Amino acid sequence: MIRSLLYVPASSPRFIAKAHERGADAVILDLEDAVAAGDKLAARTALAEAVPAVGRNGAKVFVRINAEPELMLADAEAACRAGAYGLYVPKARDPKDFADLAARLHTIEVPMRRDETRFVALIEDPGAVLDARAIAKAPRVMALSAGGEDLALELGAQAEPEVLRFPKLLIHYAAKAEGLLSFGLLRSAADYADHEGIVAAGREARLHGFDGASCVHPAVVPLLNAAFAPDAEELAWAQRVVDAAEGAAGAFVVDGKMVDAPIIARARRVLGLE
Repeated sequence: MIRSLLYVPASSPRFIAKAHERGADAVILDLEDAVAAGDKLAARTALAEAVPAVGRNGAKVFVRINAEPELMLADAEAACRAGAYGLYVPKARDPKDFADLAARLHTIEVPMRRDETRFVALIEDPGAVLDARAIAKAPRVMALSAGGEDLALELGAQAEPEVLRFPKLLIHYAAKAEGLLSFGLLRSAADYADHEGIVAAGREARLHGFDGASCVHPAVVPLLNAAFAPDAEELAWAQRVVDAAEGAAGAFVVDGKMVDAPIIARARRVLGLE
């Protein structure tokens, strides 16, 4: 599971030094919005040490690269050489861009004998929302996510939950239609101090089938880990369903509710059996 993805500025040794202690399932070393223009080259160079450092406790390590053509390929190559599990690709629009990026990284990965670098497509404008299914089919894309603040900006809207809900769900449906992971909350991630709201949003997102979400503050990590994992009550329900299914033929009843094939499959998924 990737329940929590913690953004860390790739230009900040102080934040990088502590990132492996935060309990996040994944760490996103950010070369884009969190890094000043004058610091981007140094942050890219530092990936060679930063990637293994933030992943030392087992977190998957992603690097958010820059969208500008003059920065994107060099960022991607440096992340690949440093051993990053995947790339967060911002301003995702054209599936061909992912094919070109995959081809470029292939020339690095083969001599290194390393696994393919995976991509998370960050969808951040209205046109890309409408093209999300095509983006989800692009090479190496493992997940889709929405950039809520940028999307709201492109819409000329406020980044409020009622504005972001519909486009984020469209992106989510595109991801699930192609069997990909889907990351996000149905709200902006910018208000990291609203812990009560984040807990509620995490539960809502999991109800819709989202797999996890990113955050910009380490205090949010345990909230996401709890929100996107089954609790004891759900695990107990799933076990009762799976146990009852072993001796049943057709539909049956658990806790006063009918159980049939889709519900059995859901229970098995909760228990990690599928």
